Amino acid sequence: MKKTNEEKEICDVSAIDMDSFNEIKSSMLEEEKITRLSETFKALSDPTRLNIIYVLSKTPLCVCDIAQLLDMTQSAISHHLRILRNLKLVKFRKEGKMVIYSLDDDHVLELFNQGLDHVKHQ
Repeated sequence: MKKTNEEKEICDVSAIDMDSFNEIKSSMLEEEKITRLSETFKALSDPTRLNIIYVLSKTPLCVCDIAQLLDMTQSAISHHLRILRNLKLVKFRKEGKMVIYSLDDDHVLELFNQGLDHVKHQ
């Protein structure tokens, strides 16, 4: 290994051909998309939020029902739902005075199920 001007270690020999390298380099995701993806995985790293996604995958529910199912306070559930809502992982609709939460779309359930399948596979 040798050091560059910026003191980064680099390989003396590259195993990848330059065409592949350039193709990968030009297809790199924008920083904003990587950041949003990171925030999504960070939100999904919390067991309470995963439990919320699980129960909402079964049926749309109000905060009080989710709180009862998870044996938590409505305030705590609301906090987690706000995070999930801000990341567009859950959505809500109002029915009179009630606010009913559901998964935002099928992609959320796919993320959850893929992660669960991976854990079961280990």
